[in-house]
Amino acid sequence: MDPKDALRHYLDEQRTSLVGKLDGLDEYAIRRPLTPTGTNLLGLVKHVAWIQLGYFTIVFGRPPGRVAPYEREGGNPDDDMWAQADEPRDAILELHRYSAQQADATLAELPLDTPGVVPWWRPGHQEVTLHRIAVHVIVDTSRHAGQADILRETLDGRVGMKPDDPNIPGRTPQEWAEYCGRIEAAARTAAGLPSV
Repeated sequence: MDPKDALRHYLDEQRTSLVGKLDGLDEYAIRRPLTPTGTNLLGLVKHVAWIQLGYFTIVFGRPPGRVAPYEREGGNPDDDMWAQADEPRDAILELHRYSAQQADATLAELPLDTPGVVPWWRPGHQEVTLHRIAVHVIVDTSRHAGQADILRETLDGRVGMKPDDPNIPGRTPQEWAEYCGRIEAAARTAAGLPSV
């Protein structure tokens, strides 16, 4: 497989996994904060869209074609991490598609050794190549897709990169409870705690 094709394949896989975590959920479920720091499913999709767009356009002198929410008048640094009440799901999904198209165009049109500059990184670390940025965005997208995995499991028990993921054992609720019980027992034993 061509190196660019490999990078694109893994990026696409993580994009699909992340966006798929919204499937079948209502507006409240995808928007509500599920951690003490406000992490939410739709916000993760929005954040990754802005990550893709910034790294694959601005870094290589290409116009992003959109203004990030934190760059608008009155914007806050974390405005890309959640959806305003008047911001439709479809608009965020369209932004994600747009950012993916821009990223894919940059990957297709430029050699992997193309130099770029990340203006928001600290001085002395700003010079990069397209290859480095592609890897960086794949890692970042994977991290956020993993967060979305946990959030979705917390909401309704759905696990895996997609429905019927072959990597997830097909256990019944009782079998999952027994499995978790074994893990709990091992944790308590390792910590020197009494069994329950």
